[in-house]
Amino acid sequence: MRRLQFVRAACVLLLLAACGGPAPDRTGTVGYGAAPLLPEAHRGLLPTVNAARAVGWPAGAAPVAAEGFAVARYAEGLAHPRQIVTLPNGDVLVAEASTLPERGGGLLAWARNSVQRSAGALAENANRITLLRDADGDGDVDLRTVFAEGLNQPYGMAVVGAHFYVANTDAVLRFAYREGQTRVEGEGAVIVRIPQREGRNGHWTRDLIASPDGTKLYLSVGSLSNIPRNARELALEESRAAIWEIDLASGAHRIFASGLRNPNGLAWAPVTGALWTVVNERDELGDDLVPDYMTSVRDGGFYGWPWSYFGDNVDTRVRPPNPEMVARAIAPDYALGAHTASLGMHFYLGTLFPEPYRGGAFIGQHGSWNRSEPSGYKVIYVPFTDGRPSGPPQDFLTGFLDADERARGRPVGVAMDRTGALLVSDDVGNIVWRVAPD
Repeated sequence: MRRLQFVRAACVLLLLAACGGPAPDRTGTVGYGAAPLLPEAHRGLLPTVNAARAVGWPAGAAPVAAEGFAVARYAEGLAHPRQIVTLPNGDVLVAEASTLPERGGGLLAWARNSVQRSAGALAENANRITLLRDADGDGDVDLRTVFAEGLNQPYGMAVVGAHFYVANTDAVLRFAYREGQTRVEGEGAVIVRIPQREGRNGHWTRDLIASPDGTKLYLSVGSLSNIPRNARELALEESRAAIWEIDLASGAHRIFASGLRNPNGLAWAPVTGALWTVVNERDELGDDLVPDYMTSVRDGGFYGWPWSYFGDNVDTRVRPPNPEMVARAIAPDYALGAHTASLGMHFYLGTLFPEPYRGGAFIGQHGSWNRSEPSGYKVIYVPFTDGRPSGPPQDFLTGFLDADERARGRPVGVAMDRTGALLVSDDVGNIVWRVAPD
């Protein structure tokens, strides 16, 4: 009822409202795979708004795993858990942070904040990292403690040698660290600052991963907006919608790859050793545009945003057009469905899971808001062969929406624990789920 009331109010205000467009594709052939079918863009008077209202999990309830697997509550009572990282000694770190309300902007900002609040995104901001330790590998957490606090929307995390790095929304920090340490001390040294805009930071999540040789960090920085429509708005996107490379010896950083609207889920692919990312693509072009995607990332590569999508498909909303950049745009490797909000990615290299799940990518899909019928709200698996996607996506963990399409949970980060089980953070349920063969 609350969601219906809000949608009606938003229509009256001519702001964000649920508006009709072409019927969404239900066949699975549009917006998925290495060569997705892309329908014509549809731009209505108002964007479709259909974010699942957050209600949380009933006592004893859980997502539904693929056949042969069981789901357990690994950690509960967290505060908006987002990214998960497993340290070399098996300790699990969980970043707890949430979206901040947009300040200023009048009724439009109010409408956006209302949608975010209903979807569970504007939760209390813990601004901390929690450590979970399963010392004997029995699947139960033996120690839970605050690893770092007083942060600023932390998300990505990495350990390199004697240092722990965390990506706040506005900076990458470095702390002294030794293996087995249960808490870092001090405020951390700033090694790189990240551009911000007061009162509006757009896509705030910053994923982080170290190079295999430990000499560099790679940092994801999402766009400020959905789409910049003129030169002034485009100027505000400088150094954003990109993956940065940070040299740890000098502290220097550069744009490694650009044109990536909201990259997350950085991971090194097995076999090829290439850097991969999942990307949230643009909204407001219809139910089945534009597909989110996963892709290998080339040094110096440009992936289209904002001028085009999936290669040379021009977004006519951007003025002036830029045919030179469109011609440079690299088509992504694999589409993950439109508006799925794919965030976490983990290449499974363990041996606990059966062979069909080894070497491929698990992806946490946070779920749609700009689609008349929900998409995402699940964890999928994409098989890989010889370092490339080699089959259609498979549902692995579902049931995050109830029968009334309300969100009991929304998956984000995906990681493997010390035993080879899969861990999934759920920022609406405030739970980390553990999935293992039954």
